[in-house]
Amino acid sequence: MPSPRLLIAEDEERLRRLLGMLMANAGYKLTMVADGQEAREQLDAHDFDLIITDIKMPRMDGMQLLAYVREHKPDIPVVVITAYGSIESAVEAMQAGASDYLTKPFEEEKLKLAVERGLRIQVDSRWGLDQIIAHSPAMQEAIAMARQVAQSNANVIVYGESGTGKELITRGIHNAGPRASGPFVAINCAAIPDNLLESELFGHEKGSFTGAIERKPGKFELAAGGTLFLDEIGDLSLHVQAKVLRAIENREIQRVGGTEVLEVDVRFIAATNKDLQAEAAAGRFREDLFFRLNVFPIYLAPLRNRREDILPLVNLFLNRFCAQMGKRVPRIPPETRDRLLADPWEGNVRELQNTIERAVILLQGDVLAPELIRKISGPSLRGAETASTRFELPPEGFSLEEHEQELIRQALQRSRFKKAAAARLLGLSRATLRYRMEKYGIPDKPAPPG
Repeated sequence: MPSPRLLIAEDEERLRRLLGMLMANAGYKLTMVADGQEAREQLDAHDFDLIITDIKMPRMDGMQLLAYVREHKPDIPVVVITAYGSIESAVEAMQAGASDYLTKPFEEEKLKLAVERGLRIQVDSRWGLDQIIAHSPAMQEAIAMARQVAQSNANVIVYGESGTGKELITRGIHNAGPRASGPFVAINCAAIPDNLLESELFGHEKGSFTGAIERKPGKFELAAGGTLFLDEIGDLSLHVQAKVLRAIENREIQRVGGTEVLEVDVRFIAATNKDLQAEAAAGRFREDLFFRLNVFPIYLAPLRNRREDILPLVNLFLNRFCAQMGKRVPRIPPETRDRLLADPWEGNVRELQNTIERAVILLQGDVLAPELIRKISGPSLRGAETASTRFELPPEGFSLEEHEQELIRQALQRSRFKKAAAARLLGLSRATLRYRMEKYGIPDKPAPPG
């Protein structure tokens, strides 16, 4: 495999040399420039796997460079570094599409990890359907359907719990289809506040609202000639749903604050962990948009229903993380296999991957012991431990289940029954929180007064 090629944009000569030395010692091929304008010229002339950029630079700063990359080469991950770190600038960089954000001075290992994470995103962007682990009949059927639909331009919607690999299979569909040479642009509809989401999707004109200091293209425009992936589409507000429906039906959009009608040439793929048909019946999702999207549905089973995939995934993650950390791949004894197969993996493949990464970090010796897996796995236990540091303990005599129910209720009350916020307070995924609420019969709305 050729060494990844990095572009480093840093105006401070001493730091630029230091970054170059660190990345060269890590085995990367480098091109180093002193400002964003030079970086842009290099991007126009050469291919890169990842960009590291400072924010404060002459001629073109890091945020302008990031915007240029997202518009013209959106598959390249960008790691932003700055001496002017703040929550606001971090949020701005991440919302603008940075893969990671580091504040000077930063530790060498943190930079290396940020680069590794970014390159993993780049590898995933080239991922093919043939590379997806599929030993279970359920996953084999899903991939067979993905291969069939990949050659068409039909709208696709992927159903599955959080962590089942919805974005991975949609990238595979894109890469196997006629639009593979075009951009793959993804947006998580649940991660962006509703008042910002419309601008993110459709773009905006200069002066259209406070802070709109220049024209900005939206995801529909950035995906021209390629695929637009609308992740967690079930979380769209009805207002934004109406605009998305028009874009899908008429293949045209208008930027926020604009009057010009723009034609859009994109393929639409959506994903959700909700039952959209039930959401439509309840009036929370437009029925006409549901039928527009539901041309070719693909269902991804949760990991607990495709246990044939667990051990092959464990081997994949072990090899990947051991290679990254310079460790020998450990032996997996039968009792560890039994422990891995018995876990419900409520966070699905994402939770399994995180568990194996933590295991490799803590690994000592050449055996993956069941005690280590038991120590670091189990979302409910981790969530309860995290939450217990934030909430008062209930009175003595509560059972563990009663304790957990109380923590969930308190988290919902503190978050005003916003499940995404409550899940973050508890250290859980939204899918896990929803599962626990259903298990204990905890309502998702506050009780009416009186």
